[in-house]
Amino acid sequence: MRWTTTPLAAAVVAALLLSGCATSYTLDNAVQTYSHLSTVPPQPAYRFERLPSQQAADPAQTALESMADPALHKAGLRRDDSAPRYAVQVSAREQRVLSPFADPWDYGGWGFGWGLGYARRGVGIGLGGPLYPRLEQQWFHREVSVVVRDLGNQQVVYETRASNDGPWGDSRAVLPVMFEAAMQGFPNPPAGPRRVDIRIGS
Repeated sequence: MRWTTTPLAAAVVAALLLSGCATSYTLDNAVQTYSHLSTVPPQPAYRFERLPSQQAADPAQTALESMADPALHKAGLRRDDSAPRYAVQVSAREQRVLSPFADPWDYGGWGFGWGLGYARRGVGIGLGGPLYPRLEQQWFHREVSVVVRDLGNQQVVYETRASNDGPWGDSRAVLPVMFEAAMQGFPNPPAGPRRVDIRIGS
């Protein structure tokens, strides 16, 4: 049996294998923000608000809000469910996609097998199944969103999104950092799309 792959695919596979042992890496985020705030108000209290599609008792949404809370706190907002000035909606989407480094020629390995066939008499030789499965490289597309609404006039005053594509499989480590990237620059972020890199780990 012979394992064959391209040098590029081999390098990527090695990087992915080593990433499981790595203690830190840089998460690059594509961020887009829209703001109608000029300054942080004296009492920037908020409460989380859920859409009808986000069930009140949904543990996944509760966990997502817990991931977003440190980023909101770092940006200067403070959670206060009893006397909030703002309502904050957070959401996230994750999808496993084909790696951009996937080898288009990697179809797995094939071998020959033997078998008996009846055509009056004789032995037939045919193509067997794969000797090894196709090597799949994990790759994820993720997006997070934060929408801040002023409860006094019901107007959306801040909307921000961050997206990332990469091999990192632990959403519990990645999503909080993506929320931090999305809130960077609050309340006066740079105009237009931008890239925000944040180091994860020590």
